[in-house]
This record gives sequence, C-alpha cells and structure tokens, in this order.
Amino acid sequence: MKIEYKLLVSNDNSGKTQTPRRKSSVKSGGLPKGLKLSFICLIISVLMLLVVFGFYVDHILFSFGFQDQQYAVVIDAGSTGSRVLCYKFHKNFSNGKLVLDDELFKERKPGLSSFADNPTKGAHSIKLLLDEAKAFIPRNKWSDTPLVLKATAGLRLLPAKKAEHLLAAVRDLFAKSEFSIDETAVEIMDGTDEGIFSWFTVNFLLKKLSHSTQAAALDLGGGSTQVTFSTTDPQQVPTYEKYIHTVHTLNKDVNVFTNSYLGLGLMAGRHAVFTKGYKPNDVVLESECVNPIIKNKTFIYANVKYDISGESSSSLTEENPIVNFDKCLNSVKSIVIPLVRPKPLTLKQNTIAAFSYYFERAIESGLIDPFEGGEILIKDYRQKAKEVCATANADQPFMCFDLTFISTLLHEGFGLSETKKVKLYKKIDNHEISWALGCAYNILTSDERFK
Repeated sequence: MKIEYKLLVSNDNSGKTQTPRRKSSVKSGGLPKGLKLSFICLIISVLMLLVVFGFYVDHILFSFGFQDQQYAVVIDAGSTGSRVLCYKFHKNFSNGKLVLDDELFKERKPGLSSFADNPTKGAHSIKLLLDEAKAFIPRNKWSDTPLVLKATAGLRLLPAKKAEHLLAAVRDLFAKSEFSIDETAVEIMDGTDEGIFSWFTVNFLLKKLSHSTQAAALDLGGGSTQVTFSTTDPQQVPTYEKYIHTVHTLNKDVNVFTNSYLGLGLMAGRHAVFTKGYKPNDVVLESECVNPIIKNKTFIYANVKYDISGESSSSLTEENPIVNFDKCLNSVKSIVIPLVRPKPLTLKQNTIAAFSYYFERAIESGLIDPFEGGEILIKDYRQKAKEVCATANADQPFMCFDLTFISTLLHEGFGLSETKKVKLYKKIDNHEISWALGCAYNILTSDERFK
C-alpha cells in the first residue's frame, strides 16, 4: 500500500520549526488504512476458501455418488453419417451449473439421407445407435433423459417429402424408446442453431465462456459449413443484424455472428466442381482437380453415384501425371467465392478453432499429429494442396481437391490471411467437438422438465 507523506513546515509558540512527519492514516469516523487492507485481504481469502471448499465438496460428493446425475441423448443425423452422443452431467455443489462427467460417442455410416427411398431401413440405422445409448444410461434414468435427433445439411438438401418420410419413421421409433421426447424431438436443424451450439461446445470445453473473448468456431461438414464468433466490435451489429444472435452463457450474454453456408460443405463442394460444365444427368465425369491416373473412382452425393476420373491433357505424360494446380484452384474459386455471403469480415480478429473435415483432412495429409492435434497456418493448407496435387496417389484420389477447397474457403472465401493461425481439434479434454454438446446443455438448462 502506498503511504502518503506531506511536509508540514510551521512555527509553534516557541518559534521552533517542526520536522517533517508522517501523515496520520486515521480519519475521523474511519478505520486505519492498515486495518482496512487487512480486512479486505480477509474477505478475499474467505471467498477463495469458499471457492476451493466448494470445489472439493463437489468432487467428494461426486466421487461417492451422492450427486444426482442427469443424462441427455443427441443423435446427429449428418450428411455422411449418423452419430449418437450421450452425455452424463451433475450439478456443481457451489453454483448449480452443469458439469460434464462422461460421454458416449458412436457413429454409423452412411448418413440418414442415404435412406431417402427406404425410411424403414433408415430408422433401423438410428435404432442401432439408440441401443448404444440404452446400454450407456441406467434404465431407471431413461424416462428423465431427453432424446432428440437433429438432421443437418443432408436432409436439408433432400426433397421435402422424402425428408419428412424419414423423420416420420424416426418419430415412430422414438415413441417406443422410453426416453423423454416432445414434438420437436425429431426435426431438421436450423443452421443457426448448429453454428451456435458448436461455438458453445468449443468454448465450454476450453473454459472460455466466462472470458472477455472466446474462440471462433469453424465447422466443416459434408453439405454445409458453419462460422460462429463473438462480435467484439459494436459496429458489426448493424452490418450483420440478421446474423447476430444473443447467447446466454454461464454468467453473461454474448452477441455472436453465425451463419451456415449451405453448399459449402466439403462433399457439396466436390459435387459442384466435379459436375461443373456437365449436364444434370451426367454421372461419368472428368475433373481438373483429380490426378490423371485416377479412373472411374466412385463418388456418391445425394444418393447419386458418380464415376470420377482425372482430366486428361496433352501436356501431361505418364512419367509425370500431375494436376494443373492453377486450373484446379480457379475452378474451386469460381464455386466458393460467390457462395460466401455474407463474408465474415471480422472473423480474422478472433482465435480460430476448426474441426470436423478441417481436422480430418489435416490428419490424413500429414499436416498435424493424429493424436495431439495442432496449430497450423492458413498457408499450410495451400502448400500441402500443391504438394498433393503434384503427386500421383490412387489411395487418396480426391485429396488434391479437398485441400484446395479448404484453403480457398479459409483464405479467399472467409478472408483469413495466409499467416493466420488455426487450432485444429477433434476432442478437447477427451470430449468430442460437436454441436450436440451445446444442444444437450441447452435442453437441460432451458426446458422446465429437466431443471
């Protein structure tokens, strides 16, 4: 504590000059400053002790099974596969917030949309996932456990009648499940919810929800991609008004930008580039983004089977069969750039957390360690794309396109600089990065049935 001094020079009745003396810290009607400081320190110590005490009490109660567990089951019906995520929570002793204790993750391929012509078979694929959830959750908890299925871009791209038949078959299945369901338990998910729940999941697991800034969440799926980030600049709100949403986090409200770019998922991008210049019913295709050694490689999109070959060229030789990278890049740009509306101009101001296909293709191409994850630069995707496109690799026939697409989406599409760092995740603290966690948390904290 800073001690204030003041020189008091005056004459007393004897005519002697007083020496400088320390100014009294005692004020009329108050406490000495030293005592005030001690009192403040005592209060801070007590508060810290209560926090630590609450943590240990919560830990002890949980360890001995004295806390009531809450479960939630979320099925992610994606375009390339269906996944069940079961979550086990308990309420923190000191603040009543949900604490994530355990989870189950299981996946089945193909996605629900692949059964557009056979809804019964599609519902059976979901039943197999539901059986996994039943094995994870104690039977006496089933009736108190919310169960939802949210379909994403795969069903959004189907004809409405076919999508509804699939959903109806799943609703019949859920009605017999013994879990807690309501009229919204099975539905096509709004892209806005998908983005916000992903953002919540990332920042919940990174423990950043209570911080002044959070990580931006970039999720690259098969049919669409989501971009979500907190808006630190108040001037963004009018510009992106229809894309700004208020998210109620653990202890405050945060304004976030979110948009789901339908058609900019990795598989949708492949389809757009591979079919460019062909007639709608053509299924035997050549692409400038596929190596010439690739012949009639199967690619299935929206239940249509395509035979994809590399584009032949008189300038290529059998000894050096490479992709014309510049031609491929221009083709990808022509698809990506017009679809990035609106452009997330201030995304670059945020720390970037990317997952799903961003992570998977980085692993498969050797950009990052498969167990540790990692941090790379935007330009690393582009450089690796050039290397892969210059190499004949029949084992990864579409990797040249995939990496070119990803680098174009991030750099030319979203406007991130080549030197911008991207943190790639599949899991955080051994928990899957999925919008499903945000969805489960939202249900358990906002639905009166589970409070």
